[in-house]
Amino acid sequence: MARFGEAPAPDALDPAERMSVDELRATQLERLQWTLRHAYANVAHYRKAFDAAGVHPDDCRELADLARFPTTTKADLRDNYPFGMFAVPQEQVRRIHASSGTTGRPTVVGYTERDIDNWAGLMARSLRAAGARPGHKVHNAYGYGLFTGGLGAHYGIEKLGATAIPISGGMTPRQVQLIQDFRPEIIMVTPSYMLTIVDEFEKQGIDPRSSSLQVGVFGAEPWTEQMRLEIEERMDMHAVDIYGLSEVMGPGVSQECVESKDGLHIWEDHFLPEVVDPLDGTPLRDGEEGELLFTSLTKEALPIIRYRTRDLTRLLPGSARPGMRRMQKITGRSDDMIILRGVNVFPTQIEEVVLRTAGLSPHFQLVLSTQGRMDALTVRVEARPETVADRRATASAELITAIKETVGVTVACEIVDPETLERSVGKLQRLKDHRTRA
Repeated sequence: MARFGEAPAPDALDPAERMSVDELRATQLERLQWTLRHAYANVAHYRKAFDAAGVHPDDCRELADLARFPTTTKADLRDNYPFGMFAVPQEQVRRIHASSGTTGRPTVVGYTERDIDNWAGLMARSLRAAGARPGHKVHNAYGYGLFTGGLGAHYGIEKLGATAIPISGGMTPRQVQLIQDFRPEIIMVTPSYMLTIVDEFEKQGIDPRSSSLQVGVFGAEPWTEQMRLEIEERMDMHAVDIYGLSEVMGPGVSQECVESKDGLHIWEDHFLPEVVDPLDGTPLRDGEEGELLFTSLTKEALPIIRYRTRDLTRLLPGSARPGMRRMQKITGRSDDMIILRGVNVFPTQIEEVVLRTAGLSPHFQLVLSTQGRMDALTVRVEARPETVADRRATASAELITAIKETVGVTVACEIVDPETLERSVGKLQRLKDHRTRA
């Protein structure tokens, strides 16, 4: 394994990372009460929603009272497009980000000067947990612009005292060239695009394991333990998870620690997590899997109350940061779930099987179609360059059998040539829905 992996010295941690659980809960309650009052007083949507639910900020006397308040959805942000959810005057907003809006109006988020400073601090905290230190060079291949990934990571890199290399996404051959020439220790990128970069190393005749990279900080899409192993083995570096979403802040809401790699510690001094039943919203206990909700505790421009992320996970006790709870690696999204002949299927389940099948690359696509009156799923996956024709047929049969045994559905499989499927330089869209609608 690569050269990194040590825990930071205790005196290098932020004071909040050293809080006892009692200190943290007291801080959370004080900040939660401020957030509820701030949202109610300054955002018409929240005032109306709280009133309709028969609750008032003064009703929050302990953290458990938060469950009485209404949730916030992406639709709420879109309905108040562009600036209806902002809680401060426009002249106090220092930056605006927005989602891509591929499924409707984009969700718009704003930041005050203090919000940006807090964000940079949390990203610096996340990078330190990942193994980055002052003086390291960080190859930042997250997209810059309205997407929060690039600039969110960039400010955190500089706040830590590291050196930012703001290459953004795309131009894959140049990514490899600059990694070779600039010799960064850290890379920040989506895990699917990291695999594309690894392929480019090999295409250029360079052993990926010989690169200077020692840690990859991967986020913006669900990824599996099998993909972690693939990246770590092919690159000889640590692969750690980072989580965030623009509606809550951006990257840096939670981070996996390189010394443990056992789930992502949530920075609970700024974000209060809940897990609920995705169907009826019933609160679940720590350890039970459900949909993740977040309430911001310090955001000024866009306070967010019980935001439904649609991400599926469970809350676990702290480990490398004992006072901060962990969230299990995201297993999928409730809105990415495919219901195929009565069986719930997530793309990450297919990914696990693909990566275990000899002769197949990590690059695959799921194609939904209609056959007669039934939905059908085809897994299109690239063969590895060295895979011969006979092995392709065997791999296809093995994949179909393994998916049936582990996921419980029958699929078709199409093995295609290397570099056939489209590559993503941002968030990967694995699912192609070609079903006919009645």
